Amino acid sequence: MTTGTPPRNPSTGARRSPLRRYLPLAVAAWMVLEIWLLTVVAGAIGGFTLGILLVAGIVAGSVVMKSAGRRAFKNLTETLQRQQSGSPEASKPPEQRSQGNGLLMLAGLLLMIPGLISDALGLLLLVPPLRTALSRYTERKVERKMGAAAGQGPFGDAFQQARMRQSGGTVIQGEVIRDDERPGPRGDDADPRPPLTP
Repeated sequence: MTTGTPPRNPSTGARRSPLRRYLPLAVAAWMVLEIWLLTVVAGAIGGFTLGILLVAGIVAGSVVMKSAGRRAFKNLTETLQRQQSGSPEASKPPEQRSQGNGLLMLAGLLLMIPGLISDALGLLLLVPPLRTALSRYTERKVERKMGAAAGQGPFGDAFQQARMRQSGGTVIQGEVIRDDERPGPRGDDADPRPPLTP
């Protein structure tokens, strides 16, 4: 049975991205480094103190994740209420909306993971200017990737139609034919075109 697509040749197929290739190696190196750093710090300050620090990181991470989740839920309910009431504030620019709930949740998750490097990264994500800069950088990167993928692949048409959809109406794709470009006789002697049927 043929499907119309030629069989994929492994030698000419798509190559794996560097992220997919090196991510397992990076995770393994990170875990080894975390374990080594934990043993060094435990030898310097004692195992009991290190245990207290790790438990404090887990508690702080859960508090951060809980507050970020509450903020995200509050923002969602406010946005839905504004849209239902038709308030013009529903389309506030992104700078005026509270940003970084996803990064706050990531910071909480990093704080909850036992390890000193993950705790340091989680504490860095709690700094508001750094979180805002990282959020803007991520938005630009995602928009660039989505823009590049808009014309490629099976999702290109769906992405293009999603971008064309407006909140106030429906977009109907079609073709405009001007009278001066239509071949054949012009004016009143032209035969009227039959109506289009679905």
